[in-house]
Amino acid sequence: MRNQAKYRYEIKYICSDLQMLQMEEKISILLDRDSHVDEKGYYTIRSLYFDDYYNSAFYEKEDGNNPREKYRIRYYNNDKGRIHLEIKRKVGAKIQKESCAITEGEAAAMIEGQWAEIAGNTSKVVRNFFLNGMTRIFRPKIIVEYDRVPYVGKEGNVRITFDKNIRSSSQVEEFWEKDLSTRPIMPSGQHLLEVKFDEFLPDYIYNTLQMENMTQTAFSKYYLCRKYAI
Repeated sequence: MRNQAKYRYEIKYICSDLQMLQMEEKISILLDRDSHVDEKGYYTIRSLYFDDYYNSAFYEKEDGNNPREKYRIRYYNNDKGRIHLEIKRKVGAKIQKESCAITEGEAAAMIEGQWAEIAGNTSKVVRNFFLNGMTRIFRPKIIVEYDRVPYVGKEGNVRITFDKNIRSSSQVEEFWEKDLSTRPIMPSGQHLLEVKFDEFLPDYIYNTLQMENMTQTAFSKYYLCRKYAI
């Protein structure tokens, strides 16, 4: 299990094909490509989000409640050897993500609501999921998948990600299927740029982000995927 994660700032922008292309050209000069990216130049993220009996995470976003949190299982590039359980919290403009590695068997137990199978796991993140899942009746709700191009910088602990082809599926039982049937949730030619940093965003990054006149947004992948699935 990772150490307690601190809160970070998060800013999101909607951008067009051209804006993303031009912005990535600029950012690639200023920051380093994340080491997890392979020869394709990106990695694919697939997440399965949970919500409770009352769909609290969905409606809290819709109502603008603060603070709020989401629970998800995530893996990358269809690699079932690298699965994580994550809790993402949002308080004002700041976010916190706690994460721990889990096995495919543990993930399957969480998806199927077999609480006894994870009762002995001592990870703080799993214990949190176990207790909330039992009392609030967690159920898997939606799959979110997208292709990510990430850049990182030491100053301000900056991370900038370009998320393309954001898509979803309500067929949660097919979470492990390689050829998952999905639907896009954004208009053609629109993508998401996310900026995360600790206490400050370096001026040269801020100034670069202003150059393409992108639209800042409170975009939530989970919320929009659920909304279009209902």
